[in-house]
Amino acid sequence: MNRLTQRGMRWLRMLGIAVAAALIFWTIVFMLFEDKFIYFPDRYPKGAYDQARSIPNLRDCWITAEDGVKLHGWFAPTESAKATLVISHGNAGNISHRYLLMRSLLRHKFNVLMYDYRGYGRSEGTPSEEGVYIDGRSFFDYALTLPEVNPQRVILWGTSLGGAVATDVATQRPAAGLILESTFTSGKDVARILYPFLPVHFFLRSKFNSIEKIRTLNIPTLIMHGEHDSIIPLGLGRKLFNAANEPKEFYEIPGADHNDTFFVGGEEYFNRIDQFVTKGLATTSRSPR
Repeated sequence: MNRLTQRGMRWLRMLGIAVAAALIFWTIVFMLFEDKFIYFPDRYPKGAYDQARSIPNLRDCWITAEDGVKLHGWFAPTESAKATLVISHGNAGNISHRYLLMRSLLRHKFNVLMYDYRGYGRSEGTPSEEGVYIDGRSFFDYALTLPEVNPQRVILWGTSLGGAVATDVATQRPAAGLILESTFTSGKDVARILYPFLPVHFFLRSKFNSIEKIRTLNIPTLIMHGEHDSIIPLGLGRKLFNAANEPKEFYEIPGADHNDTFFVGGEEYFNRIDQFVTKGLATTSRSPR
């Protein structure tokens, strides 16, 4: 082996060691700060709180979760509501950033209860997987106490990370239906996609294992996903749909990305929700309880 070849081999070994060291380093960083890579809350007053005042009949809701954490949400009722939607939002921002969706759903005759997870908006505490599940259960229970809410017509809605929360709540509470938007199968599947060069999925503590939970459900389920979702690929939404039991529907939103589904979907988006709720509640009312 000549000197040039030896030098090249040494360079390749050094490069391999450097790459391996970098992979190990960033995997350890992810393991140590896992929650920082999952939750991106905006705390009050950061957000669109002033704009949200345009929501008709909006009122603040303060509750104490089953583990003692004080949580904040918004409830907006409408006359002759078709159903009440309990909405679990995604992993970034807070409820104020979803005020346009709330206003649109009210126009389509839905009561809307949307809440902030612990550590988001005006809610106290720090988010964690079990914590956000507790928050979802606590607000579902709270919805049943509201005089404007028909307990037989409460539908869980989860967007992105909120899809995992809504699915978990549906396994433990008597929801009339489940709407999942731009969501995923499991935390491990998302980690493989977002960090393809790091083996973080082997060490992930947060499971968010929706695909196993959805197999246990037998309630009407609508899964909606943007055609061009650049964060959670459409394929994960379809995989989750395939695991769900009937009755179920899949709505691929043409041209939509991850965060613009109802803007891009327009009236068709809300029509599909209307049709699902009408049909789903009819199915639920015929089913034995």
